[in-house]
Amino acid sequence: MQEVILCKLGELVLKGLNRQKFEDRLKNELAARLASCGACVVESRQSTMYIVPQDAAFDLARAEELCGRVFGIVALCRAAVCEKSVEAIVATACDYLKDRLGAVRSFKVEAKRSDKKFPLTSIQIAQEVGGLLNDAFANLHADMHAPELTVHVEIRETAAYVHADAVPGAGGLPRGINGRATLLISGGIDSPVAGWLMARRGLELHAVHFFSYPYTSEEAKEKVLTLLRILSEWTGPITLHIAPFTDIQEEIRDHCPEELFTIIMRRFMMRVSQRIAQTVHSSALITGESLGQVASQTLPALVATDDLAVMPVFRPLIGLDKSDIIAFARRIGTFDTSILPYEDCCTVFTPRHPVLKPRIDQVEQAERKLNLEELVEASVRSAERWTVRPDGASRTGRDVPMEGIR
Repeated sequence: MQEVILCKLGELVLKGLNRQKFEDRLKNELAARLASCGACVVESRQSTMYIVPQDAAFDLARAEELCGRVFGIVALCRAAVCEKSVEAIVATACDYLKDRLGAVRSFKVEAKRSDKKFPLTSIQIAQEVGGLLNDAFANLHADMHAPELTVHVEIRETAAYVHADAVPGAGGLPRGINGRATLLISGGIDSPVAGWLMARRGLELHAVHFFSYPYTSEEAKEKVLTLLRILSEWTGPITLHIAPFTDIQEEIRDHCPEELFTIIMRRFMMRVSQRIAQTVHSSALITGESLGQVASQTLPALVATDDLAVMPVFRPLIGLDKSDIIAFARRIGTFDTSILPYEDCCTVFTPRHPVLKPRIDQVEQAERKLNLEELVEASVRSAERWTVRPDGASRTGRDVPMEGIR
């Protein structure tokens, strides 16, 4: 019996004349992700991606798991392939779903006839197959409203497919179809979720992390690498830039009013991140801010931070409560790592009474005491560069100085 994985497409099918571009991108992404499972063919037909193993060594269980984390797929299932006849469909269902049919008391059959040349309608297929399955399993009775098991039959161009209920996919759009953006990642709960949400909308991710040795530890850096490794299971490889931030924070501490420490620090992060983003051709930044969550996320503080932005800043968590964000973090697998007790640079030199409504002119006056360009340039020039994949992270050097980019 041949077994395949059917990956159902979501909003990709609404893309009109651009649809082929989206489907090709998704097809290539699936092929790349599934290469470790063995030999397979990825085909696109009738709003579905077919994962067809080419030999018995193909790891279907692992492939199913990986497909569930590919953006662009709204639902997926493993299915048995058979001839397009009621007899073959019933025989396949009895064999392929034997254990599940034998373990329940109520069931129904749902049929979908994409091949309109097939002599029976969808309703007739469901009735015929359902009646014969009911006869084959003494424990079963039909329940059209709340069955314990639904047997799905799909009549498609070249074959029939039999499967149980599909499981949800990641949804969204294929990786990179909407360009590239750079995520500002700390070590907390919020920023990995923000990156995941924007990657689900078809963005390829780069990332920037600010490291303040000796105020923050090597464990804090490893924590961020682990978070991105988990995130890369959904997004594909992520290039991380670890920018030194100690000199900047010490200069702020020594020359700026304490109540402005946080907002000036955030503005420096924006400057450095934009420079790095430009070198890798990112078109936007992504942050994990939620309106009013902390002092640096009040509306006036966000306005002061964005005052010097030269590219869009996406904040997908801006209207979410913390409980909503935690639920997302648990879903994508980052929560347990995010709560490990290794502090990031945002906790260094935290003011006792941070200003909640900073004025831009007030902030700019304080910044005049600093050599802004020199500090930013030094941080960018010394940034480490890592490539993070699901199987680990590797150091790839330092960033190239950004000559001519301002």
